[in-house]
Amino acid sequence: MRFLELYLSLAALAAKSNAAPTLLGRSVTPLSASDLASLAPFTQFSRAAYCPTNKLRSWSCGQACTANSDFQPTLVGGDGNAVQTFFIGFSPSQNSVIVAHQGTDPTQLLSDLTDIDILMVNLDPKLFPGVSSSVHVHQGFRNEHAVTAPTILKEVKRLMLLKNTKKVALTGHSLGGALAELDSLFLTLNLPSSTSIKVVTYGVPRVGNASFAQLIDAKVPNFRRINNKDDIVPILPGRFLGFSHPHGEVHMLSPGNAVSCPGDDDATDARCEIKSVPNILEGNILDHLGPYEGISIGTIFCT
Repeated sequence: MRFLELYLSLAALAAKSNAAPTLLGRSVTPLSASDLASLAPFTQFSRAAYCPTNKLRSWSCGQACTANSDFQPTLVGGDGNAVQTFFIGFSPSQNSVIVAHQGTDPTQLLSDLTDIDILMVNLDPKLFPGVSSSVHVHQGFRNEHAVTAPTILKEVKRLMLLKNTKKVALTGHSLGGALAELDSLFLTLNLPSSTSIKVVTYGVPRVGNASFAQLIDAKVPNFRRINNKDDIVPILPGRFLGFSHPHGEVHMLSPGNAVSCPGDDDATDARCEIKSVPNILEGNILDHLGPYEGISIGTIFCT
């Protein structure tokens, strides 16, 4: 949510530079009721990531934990400030390892500074082997991700072997979604090719440049980024700074009404994010918290 202060001074430029190119032959499709319902477990996992670590270890974080009552947490880390809280565990109902990252808590200075560290940099080749030098990402997100990446990889490998599963699901809201997006590429490059990786993020800002987005498109096909109504965070950092979203946009328009927007960060349909929120002055920061099909996400909703 710190993106608002950073970009208000650039709003006029953003309004011009966020204009989408004209693309033909694209189709925006409504999500079915069952498809929307299938997102709910991941919404609740993202919500849970804002809860205190002691409640996550015992999986007693109120409604968010009750909604995924069969989940078995095995590793909880971070402090919500210098390192975003994260948890890993196994979901029998999903037959999947789950990795969830906390988003930004506005009361925590260091996580705020992570958000605004927007310089574009290369990925660490030790963590992301074989990635082209043309791929650039947000420096703050990259540095935050690097702190937990080796630990997460080790636990994911352990759980996959222990639970005899090839499925891994990643989720997070806001900054947590950015970390999940980086995790999706990191784990794809460092786990066996037979691994099935699923990503569901909420209100995620742009993470990298067009080359990064295209790499996500190629490497992580099961990828969804959920945007709620007129949330401004998904249009930040601005495309005029070189940032771009990958594929997978789902735009929630009203309760029970969401559409899947094809392509990358270039939708021209009025029902998709860029067209409906052309700049931050026409958005609503409160939509960042949801509700996502009745589920609000953030520190104040950990009940």
